[in-house]
Amino acid sequence: MSIKGLAHVAIQAKDYTATIAFYTKVLGFQVGHHWSLPAFQLKQATMLISPDQRTCIEVFDNEAVIPAQGKKATSEEEIAYGALLHFAFYVEDVEAIYQKALAHGAKAYVEPGILSLGEPPLIVKNAVIHSPNGEIIEFLEDVDFSPSRNGITNH
Repeated sequence: MSIKGLAHVAIQAKDYTATIAFYTKVLGFQVGHHWSLPAFQLKQATMLISPDQRTCIEVFDNEAVIPAQGKKATSEEEIAYGALLHFAFYVEDVEAIYQKALAHGAKAYVEPGILSLGEPPLIVKNAVIHSPNGEIIEFLEDVDFSPSRNGITNH
């Protein structure tokens, strides 16, 4: 058996309606299944489906008591995080989605630019934002991270 791919990332929304709107109106996700689960004090949860129809973001209301890493921040000034640092989306145009995200309440973190990673250099065009809900989101134009691009094979 092997891993087929990343299924979803779960986030807890400070403002549930605004978070759903950001991911659907700005990033093009579709609303999938919606549910509640009283055993976890979960009033609202929605699985958002990405444009590739494969990767999802699971959004929980702010009062849900769900398995999480770290502790919930008590204020916007308090930074509380575990091992998950950010998540990234492949996009057609980094600059365009970056500007659209900012126009819909995201905060700039890393402006669109070009990075040269490693030797031989791998050129990456990216940008990073803080979503209106607080997630750190990276936008990337298509890049081939596979070792085979340099003639390296995995065994």
